[in-house]
Amino acid sequence: MDEQESLVAAINEEVKLCAYNSAWPSLYEEERQRLHALLPGTIIDIQHIGSTSVPGLMAKPIIDILAGVASMEVAESIGEVLCKSGYTTSAEFNRSLTDRKWFMRWANGHRTHHLHVVVHAGPVWSERLKFRNALRADPDLAAKYEKLKVQMTTEHSQDREAYTDAKAHFVQAVSRAA
Repeated sequence: MDEQESLVAAINEEVKLCAYNSAWPSLYEEERQRLHALLPGTIIDIQHIGSTSVPGLMAKPIIDILAGVASMEVAESIGEVLCKSGYTTSAEFNRSLTDRKWFMRWANGHRTHHLHVVVHAGPVWSERLKFRNALRADPDLAAKYEKLKVQMTTEHSQDREAYTDAKAHFVQAVSRAA
């Protein structure tokens, strides 16, 4: 499989969950260090978010990373550097986003990382961290989220957007309550 075939496979990859992998924090840390080295002084803070950041939680085996920058103008300005260093993005999708920019890394036909570049300490930054922290602090809440994810994976295994949209109400309710 060449790079283009690998990218196409990753873009169209089925939504699948797997058991928690204790290597996920190390994979996040490697990428965090790589991003800081790639964009010195540009990223204010980087956090591991998403289900791979919650010990014991089933997840899609994709490391979700939240990178906080000073402004959306900065977020837009780093896209070319990221894309020259192993990430790709959807220009069309990013144009539809006003509060973040999204990038993806892949290997061997599978997504490996999702990078969400947002304004540091802004609403998206705070919401994502509140959700992660709530799941880490409450095993019962994490179990409810896992049950929902399993159900949504069954219903939307071929449609990533529908899978994400189906979890949105739960995520928003937890973030507001945190």
